[in-house]
Amino acid sequence: MNDDVRRRAAQLPTSPWIAWGIGALLLILVLVLGLSIGAVPIATRDIVDALRGMGEPSTIAIVRDLRAPRVLLAALVGAGLASSGGALQGTLRNPLAEPYLLGVSGGAAVGAVTAMAFGVVQPVLVTACAFAGAAIATMVVTAIARVVGGSADTKLLLMAGVVVGAFANAAILVALADAPPERLRGALFWMMGSAADATWPAVARCAGALLLLGGILVWRARDLDVLSLGDEPAAALGVDVDRVSRQLFLVASWLAAATVAAAGLIGFVGLVVPNLARALGARQHRSMLLISALYGAVLLVAADLLARTVRAPADLPLGAVTALIGVPFFLLRLRRMAA
Repeated sequence: MNDDVRRRAAQLPTSPWIAWGIGALLLILVLVLGLSIGAVPIATRDIVDALRGMGEPSTIAIVRDLRAPRVLLAALVGAGLASSGGALQGTLRNPLAEPYLLGVSGGAAVGAVTAMAFGVVQPVLVTACAFAGAAIATMVVTAIARVVGGSADTKLLLMAGVVVGAFANAAILVALADAPPERLRGALFWMMGSAADATWPAVARCAGALLLLGGILVWRARDLDVLSLGDEPAAALGVDVDRVSRQLFLVASWLAAATVAAAGLIGFVGLVVPNLARALGARQHRSMLLISALYGAVLLVAADLLARTVRAPADLPLGAVTALIGVPFFLLRLRRMAA
């Protein structure tokens, strides 16, 4: 290990506490707004009473059975997507990497839809199939990049991911071409994303996946810090670059698969939020992943609120709302990288 590598590793900055405070306040704000705004407006005091099981039965049912699981699922999915995107960007050392653009989310959606097409209805099995689809998509993307470029070049990985994602969308459409009308609504759910059908069991499964897989990423964040120094410096610090990269890539992919199983395909959260976290001063991957999770939750709860209020009573696809935010950001980031 040379002195320059030691110096660069030691000079990594600390966590930005101001960003933590602002993010926590924003999360509380959007959670309260998400519980109070809707077809039936509910005052903040009535929300507190309803959560305690007090007040009008109809208000209790709206808050506890409809809005609370929906806003919590949106928060968990946003946190998971942002954490997954941050880990993928660290692993590939590319700020444009994210589960949706890498085809990971598309592969998870194909796995879940295929399971349902064969009559699988148990949520745990559907989630397992989504994990398998994400793992297969990851292997395909990596294989394409290696065959085309002779190595796992990050630009080739992104291009291969876009191709695999497009193929996944086509596969879903073909699989559901002769599906009955009631199943087509489910197809739209998987392809555009939604938290409208949130239930408490779905919230529990997503929370479990986020704690386990997100916890592994936070625990291995130091490996991401070392990988960010480059292949040779990382190897000089004793890290098996290929093995560690594969492990982190797979865990991040499984985390994205868990969010797809919970709320369908939602793109660009994993792209926008980690870049925002770095702009707020988070340079070390542990703080970047945690701040990304916080602001990812804020972003998706706010996006879900827009999705169900902008054209009420219609419920816009959640993935369409995040794409309206993410595509301009992607183009702006791409232009800055090319400059």
